[in-house]
Amino acid sequence: MIGDKKALFSGMQATGNLTLGNYLGALKNWVNLCDEYECFYSVVDMHSITVRQDPAELRKRARALLTLYIAAGLDPEKNCIYYQSHVTGHAELAWILNCYTYMGELNRMTQFKDKSAKHADNINAGLFDYPVLMAADILLYQADVVPVGIDQMQHLELTRDIAQRFNSIYGDVFTVPEAYIGKQGAKIMSLQDPSKKMSKSDENPNASIYLMDDPDTIMRKCKRAVTDSEACVAYRDEQPGVKNLIDIYSACLNKTPAEVEKEFEGKGYGDFKMAVGEAVISVLKPLQDRVAELEKDKAYIDTVIKNNAEKAQYVSNKTLRKAQKKVGFPERPR
Repeated sequence: MIGDKKALFSGMQATGNLTLGNYLGALKNWVNLCDEYECFYSVVDMHSITVRQDPAELRKRARALLTLYIAAGLDPEKNCIYYQSHVTGHAELAWILNCYTYMGELNRMTQFKDKSAKHADNINAGLFDYPVLMAADILLYQADVVPVGIDQMQHLELTRDIAQRFNSIYGDVFTVPEAYIGKQGAKIMSLQDPSKKMSKSDENPNASIYLMDDPDTIMRKCKRAVTDSEACVAYRDEQPGVKNLIDIYSACLNKTPAEVEKEFEGKGYGDFKMAVGEAVISVLKPLQDRVAELEKDKAYIDTVIKNNAEKAQYVSNKTLRKAQKKVGFPERPR
């Protein structure tokens, strides 16, 4: 709780290019949360370096992601939008929490196993310890709620366990966060393999629509999307490719799947895919135009970065100082 509002924390990594799935499933739905919550949205660049990054490219992508947050409608006057690496409390609290997290708990994290398999040549301590830094991200702002997908739920449960363990020893230090259950964003699947989520790390360039894809690329990817031989626009599990396209169309135009089925009754996949492409372009073109505007205003983005980092540092310091005092660190001179 911060002031009269409950606090909310979320963040995205500054690696890869955000997809339509990231936007429709999360970012689009963040915009109005500031009416109800004190929102902290981080560009989690510290998490990004668990995998080797090109330094110049990481800086470029971090700025692009922060700009995209604003372009998507997150007002930096109403939301705290900042770089994780600009707030020292993330690393400092993570170290403290490390000492209250058990190896067995980290060994059970499925994401570590998955990422270790993908990056067998770089299984580093940061990759193993990633969930503790995530716990620090959340607890630092006394977040009451955290919007998370199924793939991050295990990490949130660990965060809750760490907070409760620390509180049981030292008293009421951390808010124990809950998963944010609000308006569910669309779950967008791969255009080439609808059994898995659309991902910014997919090796198949036709599997994902990226937020900065141009209209021709978007239309081409939609036309190449996997469907089936039934030639019927129906929202059924037996037709996962078509169902996914209906989800995309529905989310872009705020229609229900039933309305989409009726609209395309008797029509073929060619017409439907064309309509899906046009719907996606209608959503992404204004976003892209806003990004282009913001990129020209370097001074404005620099000001947002500075002011929001200061706000995040101020809020997080309160929690950090409290945790440091509880574990016995000497008070710092002011």
